Amino acid sequence: MAEKAENVKCLIIGSGPAGYTAAIYASRADLKPVMYTGLEPGGQLTTTTEVDNFPGYPEGIDGPALMMDLQKQAERFGTQVRMGMVTKVELSKEHGGVHKAIVDDKHEIHAESIIIATGATAKYLGLPSEQRLRGGGVSACAVCDGFFYKGQDVAIVGGGDTAAEEATYLANICSKVTMLVRKGEMRASKAMQHRVNSTKNLEVRYYTEIEEVLGDQVVEGIRVFNNETGEKEVIPVTGLFIAIGHKPNTEIFKGQLTMDETGYIQTDGKSTKTNVPGVFASGDVQDKVYRQAITAAGTGCMAALDAERYLAAVESKEEVEA
Repeated sequence: MAEKAENVKCLIIGSGPAGYTAAIYASRADLKPVMYTGLEPGGQLTTTTEVDNFPGYPEGIDGPALMMDLQKQAERFGTQVRMGMVTKVELSKEHGGVHKAIVDDKHEIHAESIIIATGATAKYLGLPSEQRLRGGGVSACAVCDGFFYKGQDVAIVGGGDTAAEEATYLANICSKVTMLVRKGEMRASKAMQHRVNSTKNLEVRYYTEIEEVLGDQVVEGIRVFNNETGEKEVIPVTGLFIAIGHKPNTEIFKGQLTMDETGYIQTDGKSTKTNVPGVFASGDVQDKVYRQAITAAGTGCMAALDAERYLAAVESKEEVEA
């Protein structure tokens, strides 16, 4: 006999600052939210050793501890936090329609509203030494972690606008920034290239790739090679920032939700509303500009409020029709 579908008022897909903040607000509004954490409970912050820029923690806090605090707060108000991965969705286009979600390819949920907080995954080079030193000097967010390398020499990988912007940001606080560009030119806009070239303590190396990140516990340097000449060199740095892009985790929503050309979910104006009634997107899954824990938390709050108002409107219409 097939398992009976579970009915929920508010389904939150994904954890992290956006998901947990949405859960806090949704549970306080008596929406009885059910959250599925996904493959990486707590999101990207669980790979961050220190978080110094999240309000309310004057001494700073490590990423996993911050996410545990948010989870406990959500659970205190009644959120059901479940381990599991939503593997398929069937979204209703009707106002007041029921959305279907399949968890781990077996458990079916019927949701009156859905808050998407699946985030985006930073792209890395894929080197074993790079992965080993994530949190030990390798970072994908200069704005988040650059402060820890104040007055030190660092390197950044990438040639687009994000890389250029983060490189100039780092140059304001670090002694020297070495920017590694795989090709013979940058993809960044002319204005950003001009900013990079005008920054005195920022050196751009073209046709340059990383062979290995050096260091046992923390980054001590990088071994690079010129992909035209094959020449190798060791550059002493204490921090390595990867800025080659992010991939929004939106695969299961493709063909059902409106997205931009890179897969980020598009929302209506300043709201978190998607093109499907009762489905809301928050955090990095719809934000490719700021990508901060606090901005993600803010949109999580907005998504819960949008969901609450949507469900209230659906219920009042049903009462009138009854």
